Amino acid sequence: MISLNDVKSVHFVGIGGISMSGLAQILLESGYKITGSDINENNLISKLRKNGALVYIPHNPKNVEGADLLVYTAAVKQDNCEIVKAKELGIPVIDRATFLGTIMKNYSYGIAIAGCHGKTTTTSMVSIILKNAGLDPTILIGGEIEAINGNVMVGRSDYFVTEACEYCESFLKFYPYAAVILNIEKDHLDYYKDIDHIISAFKKFARLVPESGSLVVCSDNEHAINISKEVKCNVLTYGIKNKADFNAKNIKYDSLGHPTFEVRLRGKKLGTFSLCIPGEHNILNALAAIAIAYNAGVHMHTVKKSLKEFKGTHRRFDIKGTRNSITVVDDYAHHPTEIKATLHAAKQFPHQKIWCIFQPHTYTRTRTLFDEFSEAFYDADNVIITDIYAAREKDTGLVNPSELVEGINKYSANAVYKNDFKSIADFIAKEAHPGDLVFTMGAGDVFKLAPMILDEIKV
Repeated sequence: MISLNDVKSVHFVGIGGISMSGLAQILLESGYKITGSDINENNLISKLRKNGALVYIPHNPKNVEGADLLVYTAAVKQDNCEIVKAKELGIPVIDRATFLGTIMKNYSYGIAIAGCHGKTTTTSMVSIILKNAGLDPTILIGGEIEAINGNVMVGRSDYFVTEACEYCESFLKFYPYAAVILNIEKDHLDYYKDIDHIISAFKKFARLVPESGSLVVCSDNEHAINISKEVKCNVLTYGIKNKADFNAKNIKYDSLGHPTFEVRLRGKKLGTFSLCIPGEHNILNALAAIAIAYNAGVHMHTVKKSLKEFKGTHRRFDIKGTRNSITVVDDYAHHPTEIKATLHAAKQFPHQKIWCIFQPHTYTRTRTLFDEFSEAFYDADNVIITDIYAAREKDTGLVNPSELVEGINKYSANAVYKNDFKSIADFIAKEAHPGDLVFTMGAGDVFKLAPMILDEIKV
């Protein structure tokens, strides 16, 4: 493992990514010289520049000169000109996950939150709780929250809180003292062979927790609870449907779909908690955060207050505006389970009809989870499918959006295909009525559509 003791200058290739920019900020505040590069400008890069980083657009071999270490994101290939040049100059080169693990190892109480969905929200909840408890954690989140004015906060304690992404088994490079497994499902099948391969990766992740540490798992997820039986550390379980250490009972929703629920710890009432974000899935996320907080000795009054003040993360049921009584919401959901959870939560929100504009993310995910996607939209009244967002892939004809429309219509007969954002905005402005709820949904650039829709709706 590379030691940071002899490193003074670090260069980040792909520095504009949410995690990469956060790592760069942590080092900036620790006194390191930071340089980086990316292919496009964004607000995260602007923040880094304001804080002293030197960021280049685009990549260029000259950018790495003078660096003691190069860190690259998974989206960058080994033939990248900066990586090639760094190797020629003898500059050590490591990937983002390995580097995050290197930083995490310096903290006695690393908390890593894993799962196929819910990581960003749960990590945000845990972060706010520990911050409000005065534990002064260092925080790295895969989304932006108001409480820390972004996605990163550098603390001065031994607590380090981060998401632990399972893609390419990157979370196996971390050093958690406490870990959370929210759920395990089929996903990232461009890397994993099948669900057994995914389960195997999560087993290895769970075993990273030392015997003196703790593993928090959801009892409502069969794969997660099975893994908890094979570890030697302390195990805390939580759930709604199945018996657990932390159970949510007597769940009630207000007029906006925000839940209030009683938490029982091994049968005894721990307290009543309220959220300002909708959905049963967020009750589960909150239970995981409560378990972590309890394990860290945080007073439940602080936990209740923190969860109540949490307004959600960027692109998670993110209300972008209301025009002519039509509310437009942006959401990152890109897996069938996430889509179902978000649309089910929307049913609790005041509305006439629910519109869902979904941008599929990667051809591999769309193809391998085709049947699951086809069944995921039954809580929407109208569905518009856009072109598939390629991300790291190329279109090989594996699947197309019109096929997905056909699949959805076999179950709910409510989907159409439109390939152009402008035409979608015009269509929604014409067809949506006051009281309707409109979602822009997906992990690509579909978020750009929400302001377009609001601009097109006539008052």
